[in-house]
Amino acid sequence: MEDNSDIPNSIIVRRLTKRYGAVKALDNVSFRIGKGEIVGFLGPNGAGKSTAMKILAGLMPATSGSAYICGVSVANFPDEAKRHIGFMPENNPLPEDLRVREYLKFRARIKDVPPFEVRRRVEEAMEICQLHRKAADKIIGNLSKGFRQRVGIADAILSHPEVIIMDEPTIGLDPHQIIAIRRLIHSLRGRMSVIISSHILPEIELVCDRVIIINQGEIVASGTSDSLRKDFIPFEGYEVSLKADRETFESALNAMGRKIKIVSVSEPDASGFFRYILRAPEGSDFGEALVGELSKDTRFSLREVFRRKPSLEEIFMAATRRGWDETRTVPLSADAETEDSK
Repeated sequence: MEDNSDIPNSIIVRRLTKRYGAVKALDNVSFRIGKGEIVGFLGPNGAGKSTAMKILAGLMPATSGSAYICGVSVANFPDEAKRHIGFMPENNPLPEDLRVREYLKFRARIKDVPPFEVRRRVEEAMEICQLHRKAADKIIGNLSKGFRQRVGIADAILSHPEVIIMDEPTIGLDPHQIIAIRRLIHSLRGRMSVIISSHILPEIELVCDRVIIINQGEIVASGTSDSLRKDFIPFEGYEVSLKADRETFESALNAMGRKIKIVSVSEPDASGFFRYILRAPEGSDFGEALVGELSKDTRFSLREVFRRKPSLEEIFMAATRRGWDETRTVPLSADAETEDSK
């Protein structure tokens, strides 16, 4: 067995490729996930997210490349690698006729939890997932979608795995259920490494330490939200609530000589105020100057100005929109570069 125990990472992926005939679902993908880290794995439909997660979980072979879970090769020692993994697939299939406690005891035995530990592990998992009071003895088929997702997470953590893989854990949930799952995932930080695939980008930004964005089988971005903002959105955004038409406001901005662009403007509200979205050069520190200039001009009635932080959704759109020739010039991460240099 190849030894990677000297590397403090729970997941190591090197040049992973998966082909379906002439189509590459994954193309030379490399990344690492540290111990106790929570990472979002993002991409459009068909980008290769689920393929990568199934390969990591040992459910699908790669065409080439390698993946290691806690130093164990998934391809060469799949059974050993799976002992380190808790996997929650999208639309997690659960038996409709079993009670939650019964199902989790059954799953604990399948996962080789020692018989004398089964009861304690089941109770522990139900408590972490807040199933022990309201749902422990309920039939799974009668549970809400949110509670069924909690059962899936409880199943994933039963054997105390070092790695949790979640494919769309909040799909189909209402806002209250999403918040509950977010808190649950957050509680795993530092205890388990978690990789999450999701289309709900605000949730990913709230719960994850960093994100990996994949498009057409290739990693196009990797890093924290703040580092990716600098890479993909190298400008500052501002939102201004102002009583003035666009032409007048645009004239005033041009006179300031700051290369400020109006991105969008709303219809006036009941009080006649327009809401403008502005784009300014990075590092321009434009807000204070704008307030000063508009306060001196009697043509304007200013209600508010605030700096607008680009969302993860905007980063995602910018990253996936880039052509490959441009994207490959953007540094991915120190981890990926280290792997490519080996």
